[in-house]
Amino acid sequence: MLTFEQKLAIMESFQELQRKDVSLGRVNYQYEESMYDKKNVVYHLHPNGNGYVYAGLLTGYETDDKGFCSIRDMNEEEIRTLVEKSIRSLSERDEPAAPAASRKRSKPAKESEWTSSDGQKLTLRFEDDLWYVYAGLSLESAFETHEEALEYLQEEGFSPA
Repeated sequence: MLTFEQKLAIMESFQELQRKDVSLGRVNYQYEESMYDKKNVVYHLHPNGNGYVYAGLLTGYETDDKGFCSIRDMNEEEIRTLVEKSIRSLSERDEPAAPAASRKRSKPAKESEWTSSDGQKLTLRFEDDLWYVYAGLSLESAFETHEEALEYLQEEGFSPA
């Protein structure tokens, strides 16, 4: 497995990607010229070596329900190829629209309740272009994207109420 630093170096070599540092030392790389709403090409590249590349418009890759493929155990060539294909897939719109475009989900609710197995409750709320997680009236965390907020809640052991 490549180290976090090696994976960062690979991503930095793609001039069309912009680095965005996110919570817990993780890093996203966005493709601002994307023809789709999806801009994250690299999602949550983590110091432990894990990370994901968007492959929702590609065939031949195992992806999660958001279209991301784990790069944890990929070598440099495999990662470079996947990132290149991902950028290319987000650069062009085929007619009719590509499969992921037809699978677009409705906009997430502006507010939702989340509970843990031990009964703790959190509220996820969209305000001022950010996603905030509240414990009662206290602010717990803030995120730029709904996906980041959801991942945080799930990692912390919360599920929708």
